[in-house]
Amino acid sequence: MFEAHFQTFEEPEGGVALTARLSALREELARRKLIGFVVPRADQQQNEYVAASEERLAWLTGFTGSAGLAIVLSKEAALFVDGRYTLQAGKQVDRKAWQVEPLVEPPPEHWLTRHLAAGDRLGFDPWLHTSAAAERLAAACAKAGAELVAVDGNPVDTVWHERPAPPLGPVAIHGAQFSGEIEAEKLKRIRLEINKLGVDALVLSDSHAVAWTFNIRGADVSHTPLPLSYALVPKEGRPLVFIDHRKLSNATRDHLEQSADVEEPAALTPKLTELAKRGASIALDSATAADALSRLISGAGGKPVRGNDPVSLLKAVKNLTEIDGTRTAHQRDAVALARFLAWVDREAPSGHLTEIDTVEALETFRRQTGALKDVSFPTIAGAGPNGAIVHYRVTRKSNRRIAPGDLLLIDSGAQYEDGTTDVTRTIAIGQPTDEMRDRFTRVLRGHIAIARAIFPDGTTGAQLDSFARQHLWQAGIDFEHGTGHGVGSYLSVHEGPARISKLGTTPLKRGMILSNEPGYYKTDAYGIRIENLELVIGTDIAGAEKPVNAFETLTLAPIDRRLIEVSMLSEAELSWLNDYHARVARVVRPHLDDNATKLWLDEATAALT
Repeated sequence: MFEAHFQTFEEPEGGVALTARLSALREELARRKLIGFVVPRADQQQNEYVAASEERLAWLTGFTGSAGLAIVLSKEAALFVDGRYTLQAGKQVDRKAWQVEPLVEPPPEHWLTRHLAAGDRLGFDPWLHTSAAAERLAAACAKAGAELVAVDGNPVDTVWHERPAPPLGPVAIHGAQFSGEIEAEKLKRIRLEINKLGVDALVLSDSHAVAWTFNIRGADVSHTPLPLSYALVPKEGRPLVFIDHRKLSNATRDHLEQSADVEEPAALTPKLTELAKRGASIALDSATAADALSRLISGAGGKPVRGNDPVSLLKAVKNLTEIDGTRTAHQRDAVALARFLAWVDREAPSGHLTEIDTVEALETFRRQTGALKDVSFPTIAGAGPNGAIVHYRVTRKSNRRIAPGDLLLIDSGAQYEDGTTDVTRTIAIGQPTDEMRDRFTRVLRGHIAIARAIFPDGTTGAQLDSFARQHLWQAGIDFEHGTGHGVGSYLSVHEGPARISKLGTTPLKRGMILSNEPGYYKTDAYGIRIENLELVIGTDIAGAEKPVNAFETLTLAPIDRRLIEVSMLSEAELSWLNDYHARVARVVRPHLDDNATKLWLDEATAALT
């Protein structure tokens, strides 16, 4: 019945192929007189989703998560992953060849200082690490009496004989009906930020920033409409956009040339060198600019000024057109979600559905809107114990049949030209246990606490994060991921700089869109997550002494009533839930074309007492 379009379910390579790759890399390192090499999960711009040609970490180790780093030494090798991927990494890599270590506490540098010896030479590719990351590696090497060596030409690429070619996705114009602001106005605002920084020019090393500034979108990486590119914006004069000309039609080239000179990517190095030779100070984004750029500018006599990319914050605050577009996208998405959730409730209890069936079905319902451009990330569909793997990706090998008694966790999103969506629902298949209902209700109460939060202007995500955890903490439990991330406007589903997490230091501003996704995961048993997207809005409070903000919930999908222990909810929480469900029914029901789904929606959104 259903055909998948954007996602594949193949198992990553393993076994003999990976053992041979590790051996080949070690031989190449020995030839270069290096004791080891650092392999990050990164491209030149630190993108979350990278082109097939940049998947060095997956090619070498078999680990396919979106964050990680490997260190290969002549006798030992370690893969470093964060808490989201500990279970996944353990299953994907050869544990005889690789140690699996934490990425954050303690960091990889801690491991390095214990395993390097005086005189050792450790290689790294300066195009794949930020300057801050390179400095941490250098300090760890120095502590051990070893040397960090910037390589010319990545040794992984030397032994990766079937490495795919770089992508050439066509570039499209993102029209003013979606962007809400022309390039000239955006450049005017960026130049104000350049003046505040007191620099001569700004390098846009983040392709998302280039896409936003020049109102273009592309197709170079999975799930994010990204045209891989760079830009150089001088304090005065025309900006330069560095992009492979083969991606440009006459129309997109004309569009770009209205506000910038268009150069091939290879021109970036000579243009920066030329500017640096005049002693220019050039701003670089600490989060995405490769260490190679800093080295190049310094080497030519310029001054690299590292800091936050000002475009990141400008892009995060959506204008009225983007907000209206996102609301429309969520309403469209809600109809597909209602049809999908009704279908799951009809089909899953029979026991014949698998995780892959649900991924393909959800994508098909979204495709039937006629507006789907892509999924915004690979759908997470975890049944039973697979739901406890936070960033689980189903493969044909791991694909689990959904059985009565399971919880099914579905985390998915869509890319529409007018907005990006991201939503998680946890569905009871058959009768849930008392423990499942208790845990789900604690997660729900945290979710509602964020949704109902009222906070003064200037509040950070870190200050809100504990709202989502309080009811879990009372039971001595927690979740090992942030509560929320920023979301782009037909761009990345994971957008900085704002987030709701222990590390979220950016103040939340009106117009930002963030996820609200607390969870609970019981290893080898089940996972629970409830996620909506929230828009930061202003609100009026009688007697308020400073501006006050709140959240408007954008996502419109029923929350499984069968998993809610109503007696645990306060009156205010119950009122929020019933109001939310009434709104879902009001918005979605008129767009449903079959009575079975309408009846399902009526029941799924009925008020709880």
